[in-house]
Amino acid sequence: MGGKYRITGNTYPRMRRPRHRRKLALSAAAAVVALGLAGWGTLQLIDVFTGGDKQASAADRPKACPSPSASAPAKALPKPGAIKVNIYNATPRSGLAKAAADELKKRGFAIGKVDNAPAAYDKKVPGTGMLLGGPTAMNGSFPVLATQLPGAAQKTDARRTADVDLIIGTKFKAFSTPAVAASALTALTKPSPAPSGC
Repeated sequence: MGGKYRITGNTYPRMRRPRHRRKLALSAAAAVVALGLAGWGTLQLIDVFTGGDKQASAADRPKACPSPSASAPAKALPKPGAIKVNIYNATPRSGLAKAAADELKKRGFAIGKVDNAPAAYDKKVPGTGMLLGGPTAMNGSFPVLATQLPGAAQKTDARRTADVDLIIGTKFKAFSTPAVAASALTALTKPSPAPSGC
């Protein structure tokens, strides 16, 4: 070709736009970061739905069972013969306190006063009964006496003596059978068993 289109010298015109290496490097880095974030997010989702390694490691670990000495010790509760019970009738039925006293005496309890309930409690005990005693009775006499009359309310007063009042309530029908009361008392004095699976 000649004329104005004639190529002179050894420099030839470029037919394509020059590549921008900086843009290519940034694009590649952004792609790597995006892929990394997507992979990390996928792993997090898998951990959430499968429980991750924590559950597996907990399952692999052997269960730590407490030794027999580590279980709850047996409670030292008083024997029925060491508990002096005053029996008061807070119901309209006559003779109930005497009948209850005779039954508890057969079961080994020491019987104190047997009478109608004082005015503060007369016809004011809606349940089966109420156990009333000093603060020490809560962890001593009350649990033992409650094996004979489950569901009885328990209340402490300021007395310093060891005797306990049993105030018979309007819903009282009978004491627990001797067998049921004995098994409940045995369960109270036994230490708690070790957890299952040990």
